[in-house]
Amino acid sequence: MSNLIVPAWNIDPGPARALCTTRRGGTSHAPYDDGTGGPGLNLGQHVGDDPARVSANRAWLRTLLPSDPVWLNQVHGANVVDAGAVVGVPDADASFATDPGVVCAVLTADCLPVLFCDQAAQVVAAAHAGWRGLAAGVLRNTVARMREAGADQIQAWLGPAIGPRRFEVGADVLQAFAGLDPAGRHFALQANGKYLADIYALARLELHACGVDQLGGGGFCTVEDAPRFYSYRRDGVTGRMASLIWIDAF
Repeated sequence: MSNLIVPAWNIDPGPARALCTTRRGGTSHAPYDDGTGGPGLNLGQHVGDDPARVSANRAWLRTLLPSDPVWLNQVHGANVVDAGAVVGVPDADASFATDPGVVCAVLTADCLPVLFCDQAAQVVAAAHAGWRGLAAGVLRNTVARMREAGADQIQAWLGPAIGPRRFEVGADVLQAFAGLDPAGRHFALQANGKYLADIYALARLELHACGVDQLGGGGFCTVEDAPRFYSYRRDGVTGRMASLIWIDAF
């Protein structure tokens, strides 16, 4: 099984390059391992892992990239930053880039990572869409910032996230999406009074509403696929995967 996932785009992304890590490989020990007791590729510095091991994991990832990733302090919001202009680690949940070699990146372990590029690969972006950020508009804000930067015919790829059989939520989450899904079509009421939500379907609704109709990915479940993915919902203390995109500098 591969340590990496390479997105399959509906439209040839040209010089855009993207990848998503899994929990396999790296140097981290349990509970940040690969699910079988072997070393894990945890890339999160904020989850209690040995900092030296996280640094080693990030150093290995760097060998695959044209530059250091632009990491974000993800706060489950809707702020989008220009990855080519940030200083330090900004409070944001998405970034976009127009310059070749600038790497947009998000970390996840159940929340939905979404990668974007336009057909001409003039603008790329990465967004972290947990339910709070999705409801707050992180995807539509990302699309808006891309268009301001000159993007045309944007397409998106939905990366590994908690699947619709495992994402149990309360009525507050149902209410948060009342404007996007007023009939609650993507919330299945359970006998315990909770709902199973389909974050992939909700993201597709939001993206279609933004005029983004070329969509890929979305067939994962981080909770159910323990050999490949970290999952906060499943394990509590766990690592983080990265989803990254950039324009090739040739």
